[in-house]
Amino acid sequence: MSKHFNDRFLRACRRERVDATPIWLMRQAGRYLPEYRELRQKHSMLELCTNPELAVRVTLMPLKRFDLDAAILFSDLTIPFLAMGVLFTLKENLGPVITHPLRTAEDIYALRVMEPNNDLPFVAESIRMLRQELKVPLIGFAGAPFTLAAYLVEGGPSRDYSHVRALMYSQPELWNSLLSVLAENVVCFLKAQIEAGAQAVQLFDSWVGVVSPVVYRRHILPVMQRIVSELKPLGAPIIYFGTGTASLLEAMRETGADVIGVDWRVPLDEAWRRIGDCAIQGNLDPAVMMASSDTVCAEARDVLRRAGGRAGHIFNLGHGVLPGTPVENVQVLIDTVHLDGKARVEPSG
Repeated sequence: MSKHFNDRFLRACRRERVDATPIWLMRQAGRYLPEYRELRQKHSMLELCTNPELAVRVTLMPLKRFDLDAAILFSDLTIPFLAMGVLFTLKENLGPVITHPLRTAEDIYALRVMEPNNDLPFVAESIRMLRQELKVPLIGFAGAPFTLAAYLVEGGPSRDYSHVRALMYSQPELWNSLLSVLAENVVCFLKAQIEAGAQAVQLFDSWVGVVSPVVYRRHILPVMQRIVSELKPLGAPIIYFGTGTASLLEAMRETGADVIGVDWRVPLDEAWRRIGDCAIQGNLDPAVMMASSDTVCAEARDVLRRAGGRAGHIFNLGHGVLPGTPVENVQVLIDTVHLDGKARVEPSG
């Protein structure tokens, strides 16, 4: 590894000492960047994800502007559906819309298990190209099984995810079959990303906050533990993130993930107290980034104060960067975290 390589993020994932708090942002390559909006006028979201040259170009956009400590592959949670026999479209300002939502046993048993390098070769190619360019770690990612199931069963975004929850309660054996095939696909997909060069992976469980801790442990935790245990031997740190998960933090820790990502609805110090002996990622409210630069500084410093200089803190937002976020506020945030985080991090040794 080059002496110029910045491994601050990876060290924090392993709860090792760092010279300053590392920072990266979910959706750091996205609509708040004018160069991204310009590219989107020429290409669909699916084109950007499936064309390696375009995916690399978008992934690198924020790295060319900001001193971020990690890059995340530009892609979408739905990309595995391309290899599973699921027809869908990505609607602007709405998200994925499944052509035929999964509602029957036949629908679920028809799902394929992917062969990533044959079905989705552009993912590994994008990762290999990025590793040639990057001086910071590259994060690969996938949707977690519950969140993928939520899209597949609901047919798209939902207010209450009633269809997927009803399936879980009314047909638990069929639910287990669905989560099992999704877990198998997630493992295949993330293994392929790690083997291609991703140095860490994040599991996005965007909608898991709709279930209780009891239901999570009964119906979701076993497949999450399976995924983590199958990926661990590959050596890449595993981050597990969800939104609305304030009641699930202890259960999420039981997955065995190396890093637990938390959203903004729970104070970072409280989250860390409940999660315990584990690295933690988060957790500035993305809406703060729409306020004044002074507010951005103050709120970022509050998150850092709550982290208390403990080893294993990775600064991030509590969800993705909002489209209208001023670019200059991203710069302010990164500078604040690196400077203030440097002062708060416990000294080595």
